[in-house]
Amino acid sequence: MKTTILTLVVALAATPLTAKPSGPALTVYNQGFGVVRETIPLTLTRGVNTVSFTGATVHLEPDSVILRDPTGRVRLNVLEQSFRADTINQGLLLYMSEGKEIDFRTWQDGKETLVRGKVIRSGYVPNTAAMNRYNSQFAQRQYNLANYNTGSGQPIIEVDGLLRFSLPGEPLFTALTTDAILYPTLTWQLRSDRDAQLDAELGYVTGGMAWEAAYNLVSPEKGDTISLVGWVTLDNQSGRTFEDAAVKLMAGDVSKLQPEGNEVGYAKAARAEMDAFRENGVTEKAFDEFHLYTLPRPVTLRNREMKQVEFLRAEGVKSRVLYIYNGAAIDYRRYNGWNAESIRNDRDYGTVSNPKVWVMREFENTKENGLGVPLPKGRTRFYRSDEADGRPEFTGENTIDHTPDGETVRIYTGDAFDIVGERKRTDYALRNGESTMEEAFEIRVRNRKKETVEVRVAERMYRWLNWKLIEQSDPFEKTSAQQGEFRITLQPGEEKVVTYRVQYDWK
Repeated sequence: MKTTILTLVVALAATPLTAKPSGPALTVYNQGFGVVRETIPLTLTRGVNTVSFTGATVHLEPDSVILRDPTGRVRLNVLEQSFRADTINQGLLLYMSEGKEIDFRTWQDGKETLVRGKVIRSGYVPNTAAMNRYNSQFAQRQYNLANYNTGSGQPIIEVDGLLRFSLPGEPLFTALTTDAILYPTLTWQLRSDRDAQLDAELGYVTGGMAWEAAYNLVSPEKGDTISLVGWVTLDNQSGRTFEDAAVKLMAGDVSKLQPEGNEVGYAKAARAEMDAFRENGVTEKAFDEFHLYTLPRPVTLRNREMKQVEFLRAEGVKSRVLYIYNGAAIDYRRYNGWNAESIRNDRDYGTVSNPKVWVMREFENTKENGLGVPLPKGRTRFYRSDEADGRPEFTGENTIDHTPDGETVRIYTGDAFDIVGERKRTDYALRNGESTMEEAFEIRVRNRKKETVEVRVAERMYRWLNWKLIEQSDPFEKTSAQQGEFRITLQPGEEKVVTYRVQYDWK
């Protein structure tokens, strides 16, 4: 286990201090960043103190750092702060040795041999992190420092008056200088008006952390009642291991400026106080315009580790399987770049038939249905148990968005195998000097299953906003301004034909 070291250097009398912070607290956002909070002991003397902290992440955002006394008894006057993440590696040491002679170790016939060489060019590209913040000219100059474009980042070493475009062996370096760092380091100049000992709170925003939810839904071979298990996957790529961390997960679209200056989303979760998650101990509450989930026990997150934690388990959730036939196959590649006026005036738009019937799974996110908690967005995987051996078989997957309590979850899981559709246009006519038009369709749906099914035939009136059905074979339910559906029931082996005529009016 790596011990985090806090080094305190007091002005005039340097005194090292080694300490291990108490367990950190993490709030991880599902947008690729997190907030770290931990306690660090400080021993300050009157005057200016230099404090170095080597437990920060590689992707710390320096201007987000907060250092304070949580009790409010000691006022920390931060005069200066610096953050260094250029930790020592072979490339950096070669870069620092440019123009100097060093030894290279080689092996010949099993014997160690030292070769003396002068580092003309290291091939190391320094400060690559800054290339993401500054313009392309800056990046080009950084590459030119290593002559990267012309030499593919190759080092140049002079040995016995000859230039080599590769290392002649393993480079050997002298001891590290006092300016070299092994870990990302925060350094502060702190002024104190008196001697003080305190447990300071350090907090900062860091990249390289993320979480996402995943849901496994299992239903029996016959029937639609499901068992639902929710998992959280934590991903730590921050460059640091967190031992026994208290972890919270923030769900919602938090506005966060990206390096390019683009804002990402806004909160969509409802503001409400919610109950705890069942017996597993994960708690959830509304926080500002978002939802905050707290894991019930400390978690150790190692660097470059992905860890799963169960956060939801529900049994007996009632669901419905919906069959939806949207028969108009739109070739969006063909109409790429077309405006709405051009599309609606194309008489062939929407006349290609799509034979696939969608399979949708729907359930209510309510307490009465065994749920009733805000569901963070994530991937859903559906399984059905095979009665022959009891083993669940994978039947489809998709994603859900953040879903508040009380909302309906509807998920597309695939296309029906034994239900097919066919849609064709039977008439197209302009009327009254082109101020109105009529379009007629015939839709056939066939059920090859061994049980009765209901199919929702979804139709979109894409020609214009003003429309009405002037002929129809079956009841029609309008679901939005330009959409509606016919609901038809088909017995095993039955085919049904739905027809309608729509009239558009441009008056």
